[in-house]
Amino acid sequence: MNDLKKFYENNTKKNLNKWKHYFDIYDENFSKFRNKKITIIEIGVFRGGSLTMWKSYFDPQTKIIGIDIDPACKQYETKNTKIYIGDQTDVSFLQSILNENEKPDIIIDDGGHTSNQQISSFNFLFQELKLGGVYLVEDTHTSYAKEFQDRDDKLTFTDYAKVLSDELNDWYRIKNYKIYKQKIDQVDVSYWAKFIYKVSFYNSIIAIEKRRNEIPYSEIR
Repeated sequence: MNDLKKFYENNTKKNLNKWKHYFDIYDENFSKFRNKKITIIEIGVFRGGSLTMWKSYFDPQTKIIGIDIDPACKQYETKNTKIYIGDQTDVSFLQSILNENEKPDIIIDDGGHTSNQQISSFNFLFQELKLGGVYLVEDTHTSYAKEFQDRDDKLTFTDYAKVLSDELNDWYRIKNYKIYKQKIDQVDVSYWAKFIYKVSFYNSIIAIEKRRNEIPYSEIR
């Protein structure tokens, strides 16, 4: 049992609402950040339980930023934990948070769970994520619940993540794969192809890792 699951199993404060299979997914994606001074943004504070969980899992100097639309969540501010009250789709609001803090290493979207909220927040915040960082969207089962599908184009975050998985291979849509058997200095691919290292699909979670990708190159040795 990993440390996050232990924390959950031992928690008696009724302030932490999680699907039990999430903890192994968290550990798989976040363990590399342990014992490091990092910055985390979590959208969706609820009763503050997950903020406490992250504090117990990561280095004590980790900066945790909570975002919620409910003003009552401000009470969960502590040392190294700052709570901001506002709408996760409001780019000006998100930018004001970024202006006051270091770029995040981890972003967790456990907010309102609507398609527009998940897609809008991702499109803005992923660009601000540090290289090597992870953007994790929880509760993507809402992609299959009509009450959370609030976009005119009917696009859900799960649908969008499938599109992003194609963007990983934008290199080969722009140029035939054979071109990359020689070194190329520049290719006009999408931002996503340049900076999405992988898209991982789990039961109710999608995790996207950010790295600066090199132009593909193949040679015989």
